[in-house]
Amino acid sequence: MSTTDATWLSQDAYDRLQSELNDLIAARPAMAAEINARREEGDLKENGGYHAAREEQGKAEGRIRQLQELLRVAHVGEAPRGDSVSIGNVVVIYFDDDTEDTETFLLGSREIAATTDLTVYSPESALGQAILGARKGQTVTYTAPSGVDIKVTVVSFEAFGG
Repeated sequence: MSTTDATWLSQDAYDRLQSELNDLIAARPAMAAEINARREEGDLKENGGYHAAREEQGKAEGRIRQLQELLRVAHVGEAPRGDSVSIGNVVVIYFDDDTEDTETFLLGSREIAATTDLTVYSPESALGQAILGARKGQTVTYTAPSGVDIKVTVVSFEAFGG
């Protein structure tokens, strides 16, 4: 994975995600105790509390794995500046040939959505794939999920500050 394809997080975003991970890990014993308490209530087939506790545990474990992987591969700091749109950039585009119809968004992981008020588009999305590597002033076309072809022009891009 090159540094332009990496997930870049500000130190503040990294610290918030690490704190969330630590809290989830610290809650594991309480979750296990809750499951054990519910198990002792009787017949597991009709024990809604037990099944709800197990479901919550599954969600928490999934989030723990997700955060561990994100934090393992994330780069902390400012994404390197380049001459084309890359992951971790705040991008301004306009639609078709209407320079008044602009949108500003962050091209990056959905995990950093909690750290900003910006809309976040995944680099795997149709728009993300189309503008990844585009230069300032370049016009690209992508097919929206609805099947409509949409033309956008990159107005500007800069590294996300978090």
